[in-house]
Amino acid sequence: MIQLSLAEIAEVVGGTLHHATGAEVVTGSVEFDTREITPGGLFLALPGARVDGHDFAAQAVERGAVGVLAGREVDAPAVIAPPVDRAEGNAYVLSGDTDGAGAAVLTALAKLARHVTDRLENLTVVGVTGSSGKTSTKDLIAQVLAPLGPTIAPPGSFNNELGHPWTALRADEDTRFLVLELSARGIGHIAELCRVAVPRVGAVLNVGSAHVGEFGSRENIALAKGELVEALPEDGIAILNADDPLVAGMAGRTKAKVVLVGENPSAQVRAKGVELDEQARARFTLVTPVGEADVRLAVHGPHQVGNALTAAAIAIELGATPAQVAESLGAAARVSAHRMAVSERPDGVTVVNDAYNANPESVRAALKSLATISRSATPARRSWAVLGPMAELGADSIRAHDEIGRLAVRLDINKLVVVGQDARAMHQGAHLEGSWGEEAILVPDVTAAVELLRDQVRPGDVVLVKASNSYGLWRVAEALLEAGSK
Repeated sequence: MIQLSLAEIAEVVGGTLHHATGAEVVTGSVEFDTREITPGGLFLALPGARVDGHDFAAQAVERGAVGVLAGREVDAPAVIAPPVDRAEGNAYVLSGDTDGAGAAVLTALAKLARHVTDRLENLTVVGVTGSSGKTSTKDLIAQVLAPLGPTIAPPGSFNNELGHPWTALRADEDTRFLVLELSARGIGHIAELCRVAVPRVGAVLNVGSAHVGEFGSRENIALAKGELVEALPEDGIAILNADDPLVAGMAGRTKAKVVLVGENPSAQVRAKGVELDEQARARFTLVTPVGEADVRLAVHGPHQVGNALTAAAIAIELGATPAQVAESLGAAARVSAHRMAVSERPDGVTVVNDAYNANPESVRAALKSLATISRSATPARRSWAVLGPMAELGADSIRAHDEIGRLAVRLDINKLVVVGQDARAMHQGAHLEGSWGEEAILVPDVTAAVELLRDQVRPGDVVLVKASNSYGLWRVAEALLEAGSK
């Protein structure tokens, strides 16, 4: 973060100083975990489900925090061995918001992030949203932009009202690009995030079925995702998926320049001659208005082609050449955990851990990747799909799970292991599509899935593990890898 005094922070957030002169300067990072506090930092006293950050204010100061951004009054204990330029006691800024301690701190945090990003004149804010693929694409964008200048991006899927401003406050005078992932649980959420750090570039990947139970329809999801392009200025750039009609239709909702990506002939940035290798890594010719280049991706899955096109379009609009983009995409690695993480055991078993999240679109993409990897060998390798529930699908849940079970059969996946009663319709769909005997198996939980796989997986098999994150199926993948190392 740029250096700010506590007095300046208090003014920005509309708060009140306590036990501080106001001259104390924040020179470190803003943190909500005392374990991450470094000298000169600012601590966010956030109330949580199990602990209240206000109770750790003194500890944060002991670790070197210059001040605390609080939602209610906190005790002012003596500072242990304070630097001579720090005020005695626990310096803190009490937010002016009165909606509750947690809301107060988040509101103040958002105001602070907006103040900082507005002051950084050389900063370009890039936002990305979509029903699936946000995190993987965000990681690709950050790696493709990095050669053009210092780039900040959030870890994992840190994309909500806490993670968004927290990431924005990582930027300082040296930062050229701030890549942010925007999520929504309802109409207006993305618009609110865009007010925290105003994007100049916005990319919408797709409109799928994820969270349809909360939004009610794909049309409502599109309404929410399109808030990103509505927030772009006239000199901004909207990157839209030409292959998704609901996304392409957002072109009329923005004043910014529109760049279409995809396989549609109308796309200005597209992939030609896509081929997949034995681990479902794509190679293709990148076609752009300023030239072509051959790309060979290091990340796995055919769905990564669309993600790479989005990253390429953004980088080219911000000054990169097709050759530079191709080189960066070729070197770009998987960054966030439990997303198409392909690992091979010493006995030749390949484990594909894609268990961070799941919706119908991402599960279909993962199953196609599994089919590609297993059939690339001669003879074909035995394939396992270990699938758990897809959350937040509302009234569409049974139908969506049924369709995934049927797709696994159509793709000729050898073994389907369905984990948990919430995914039972997946097992039924596979059975109705023609999967008999032990080709499709329903197990009650992660433990049962691990026991089954340890007993039946053989050298050379390929195992995909995927489900919504809350079900913890990543533990299946980790157990398989651990078993293979013994």
